[in-house]
Amino acid sequence: MASTYDCALPDQRAEGLAAAARAVKAGRLVVLPTDTVYGIGCDAFSSPAVRNLLGAKQRGPDMPVPVLVGSWTTIDGLVLGVPKSARDLIEAFWPGGLSLVLPHAPSLKWDLGATKGTVMLRMPLHPVALELLRDVGPMAVSSANVSGRPPAASVAEAEEQLGEKVAVYLDGGPSGEPVASTIVDLTGDAPRVLREGAVTTAEVSEVLGREVLPA
Repeated sequence: MASTYDCALPDQRAEGLAAAARAVKAGRLVVLPTDTVYGIGCDAFSSPAVRNLLGAKQRGPDMPVPVLVGSWTTIDGLVLGVPKSARDLIEAFWPGGLSLVLPHAPSLKWDLGATKGTVMLRMPLHPVALELLRDVGPMAVSSANVSGRPPAASVAEAEEQLGEKVAVYLDGGPSGEPVASTIVDLTGDAPRVLREGAVTTAEVSEVLGREVLPA
């Protein structure tokens, strides 16, 4: 049976984070608040858990699952190399609403879907999410909703859609206006904005010192 913890209450927050960490390490699914919308997440390195995540969302592997990290330095072990453009954007916008697409390290044993050798990484600006990520390591996290339905802006909305498929729900209160992260692709010769969201294309261009093209 799924358990829900109110992270506004210190005791429940500590208990909930411990329960969520146990669930993630056991290959189960958790719902967590982020700085955009609520996310459904699991151990990024557990292929069965990622398959369960996609199944809970009723989504196929053609839309790969992004990975959230709890610190800037975590990405060094996840990608083939961190170019200066990535370092500059991380320094400017992490933690926050910017996702970076980079070639992932070929040695990693993970299956996030049809990634074509890349991974989308973000460090969220939310204390509950960061605390969990720093405890369990990188998590595969997608919006907490059934594919085709609106992303959950509250734990109640996530529970209504995902029910018992999730082991632990961490309630961080309403997420506010659901603004998606901006996605910047750094896998090619020139950076490209695949989706404009919380960070504008102009802000990305200013940090990189060059015009960044939309997809």
